[in-house]
Amino acid sequence: MEFLRATLENGLEVVAECNGEAHSTAIGFFVNTGARDESPEFAGISHFLEHMAFKGTARRSGDDVNREFDEMGAQYNACTGEEHTVFFASVLPEHQDRVLGLLADILRPALREEDFQTEKQVILEEIRMYEDQPPFGADEKCRAAHWRGHPLGQSVLGSMESVGKLTVEAMRAYLRARYVPGNIALVATGRVDFEALVRSARRYCGDWEPTPASRIVQPPLHRRGFHHVRKESATLAYAVQMTAGPTATDGDRYAAKLLAAIVGDDTGSRLFWELIDPGLAESASMGHYEFEGAGLMVTYLGCDPTLAAENLQRIHDLFRRVESESVTQAELDQARTKVSSRVVLSGERPRGRLFVVGGDWLHRRQYRSVRDDLDSLAAMTLDDVTNVVAKYPLSSGTTLIISPLDEIAPPR
Repeated sequence: MEFLRATLENGLEVVAECNGEAHSTAIGFFVNTGARDESPEFAGISHFLEHMAFKGTARRSGDDVNREFDEMGAQYNACTGEEHTVFFASVLPEHQDRVLGLLADILRPALREEDFQTEKQVILEEIRMYEDQPPFGADEKCRAAHWRGHPLGQSVLGSMESVGKLTVEAMRAYLRARYVPGNIALVATGRVDFEALVRSARRYCGDWEPTPASRIVQPPLHRRGFHHVRKESATLAYAVQMTAGPTATDGDRYAAKLLAAIVGDDTGSRLFWELIDPGLAESASMGHYEFEGAGLMVTYLGCDPTLAAENLQRIHDLFRRVESESVTQAELDQARTKVSSRVVLSGERPRGRLFVVGGDWLHRRQYRSVRDDLDSLAAMTLDDVTNVVAKYPLSSGTTLIISPLDEIAPPR
């Protein structure tokens, strides 16, 4: 395994984890832009632009784009989040140059007015579906309440109003401002010919104009509150709880991931034994999510509405016990094994490593091998987890629950 990097004359960074034993190549453009970079009136523009990238370029129609990916047998897609938009594909190594050329081309979409108006209706329908299907946008509603007024609290999809008012001229301006070489990393993993990768990058991306792009990073306020949204069509109650957690550059993030596994892993966690095993809930879990300048510990619950108040109280009491008693060495050891297994298993495929390497590079300008992550997990002690619990109390945050009931009592 070898990590290599280069920077083109226009500022585009090229990074690769080269594995000569791999049988495939994964390539992605990681654009450092997302919902937190949008003004409220343009909410959803990053996600909309991701869709438009596949509608065609100056050289290719939308059909051409999909046909060429298929001709290579590529597994390809794109995704938009709060901070990043990623366009990626996994192919056989002999298609490295061709798939890079195709990915680079769709990062310069034609943004034709007719395609824009057609795709706008697709996005609006997606927003409607998101609101009408369980869990009815509970995660984004909770984040909006928890980080009220902060860009990280904005919806990735945007709203019916913001997307409905978007114009193709606004999207063209956003593309010129955010999709610039210094705000993008070209990342490759697996069987990579790095010298050829750099040559291809220079060929396909070398004429991209270098324009400054920045992000204002202001840590959000973590709010407290209990919010109930009545949804008559809901058959279950869906709750999301958010509390502060370590940021993307905080060394405590490894201990936070272990704590999340101890408290809310799918099996064998405290939430599992408290709620899932006795049949009190259909789902109950916890995860740690890291951002630039911010972090979250997020708990999810899905259960019979008549049990919602009792289950929320059980979760609150469980969190209080963790805060007062911490966790045990046995729980830490088990969580370490689980998380380490996930690191190894996801790292066995180039596509899995692509998102780890790309995420590490955008968040920290740092390369970490699988071994580096395993060593960091192995170094975590009971004191490290206890300190995270003390710094980021699980019982103090925002709860949002969606149910068919008229009201649900908050935990005491």
